[in-house]
Amino acid sequence: MSSPTPAGPRRFGIFLAPFHPPGQNPTLALERDLDLLVHLDRLGFHEAWIGEHHSAGHEIIASPEVFIATAAERTRHLRLGTGVSSLPYHHPLMLADRMVLLSHLTRGRVMLGVGPGALPSDASMMGIPVARQRDMMEEALEAVLALLRGHEPVTRDTGWFQLRDARLQLRPYGDDLEVAVAAMVSPSGPRAAGRHGCGLLSLGATQTAGFDALGYHWGVMEERAARYGNTADRGDWRLVGPMHLAPTREQAARDVAFGLADWVAYFQKVAALPIAPDTEDPEQLVAAINATGLGVIGTPGDAIAQIERLAAQSGGFGTYLLMAHDWADTEATLRSYELFARYVAPAFQGSARSPAASRDWAAANRAAFIDEATGAITSKIQEHEQEREQEREQEREQERGRAGRAGPGT
Repeated sequence: MSSPTPAGPRRFGIFLAPFHPPGQNPTLALERDLDLLVHLDRLGFHEAWIGEHHSAGHEIIASPEVFIATAAERTRHLRLGTGVSSLPYHHPLMLADRMVLLSHLTRGRVMLGVGPGALPSDASMMGIPVARQRDMMEEALEAVLALLRGHEPVTRDTGWFQLRDARLQLRPYGDDLEVAVAAMVSPSGPRAAGRHGCGLLSLGATQTAGFDALGYHWGVMEERAARYGNTADRGDWRLVGPMHLAPTREQAARDVAFGLADWVAYFQKVAALPIAPDTEDPEQLVAAINATGLGVIGTPGDAIAQIERLAAQSGGFGTYLLMAHDWADTEATLRSYELFARYVAPAFQGSARSPAASRDWAAANRAAFIDEATGAITSKIQEHEQEREQEREQEREQERGRAGRAGPGT
């Protein structure tokens, strides 16, 4: 495996939309999502971001806050974020209040991810003009942050929501709540994140257009942050992309025959997001996803190469989020995350280097250590024999003494 780039991420997590094809039991699908988060918590993943969607039948979590509350009771370490809360769908006071409550219930493990809303079908049902969603997002974000930061009462009238001398009853747990803004291809996300001092959540980082825009987006972040007196921190930048890992590329390809075609069909025929490759041939899908860089269907080494590629293109980022999917069955999916935790994450975190260095040092000095160990053992054997000989001599002296005291004729 290749060595990691210095700009590679140190934290890893999951972006759970989720993607469950209709036709299965949705209750069990949601239970599998919760089980997956428990699995990731045990494996040492750092965070999970939970989606909000209201139509199209695949992304079936309507309230990330409710899901997070349930997941928080089943996990110990995993940080849990809304991925994302679609701001035009919510009154800012209600959303801010729910997030503050969650911050206390989770003892500070919750994060707020925000965006304009990904599915036009959601906006259509609520009568929200798609052309207005990004402006509405920034208006709501400004209000939510003002409420969370609590410097003064908030009064706003945007035409679609009002706040009158509004304030929150509670401060967030620990007096702070991390906020990240979603970005796809347009500059709206990095503009808002830079202006308001938030992190950036690049959902389309591995799409061709999104990959090409990574450097541009960070430039927008830095320019807007500087203009408004904020600091753009690459450590707060999260990139999202799909992967499925197996011990061999051939095994990975066999695994995804389970559900990859369904995932691709969703983006080609249902969702208004041009994410999937432009082919419906099952035999070509794996090759297309790997060739375009959209995702990785391969080995841990392939995953490392993909993350290095993203780090080089972006100039560096803090967290890589695996896009959750049902490409493979449950057993193969859980194994994929375990392979990532076992081999990919340590390549960037450096946690595998110290054991390897200790092994190499011990191996290089093995001959000397064996000589020392053999010498120590031999010395102890000799000491033992000498001690036993001294004990036997003492026993003989004692026997002679007893014989002398008894005298002749006894």
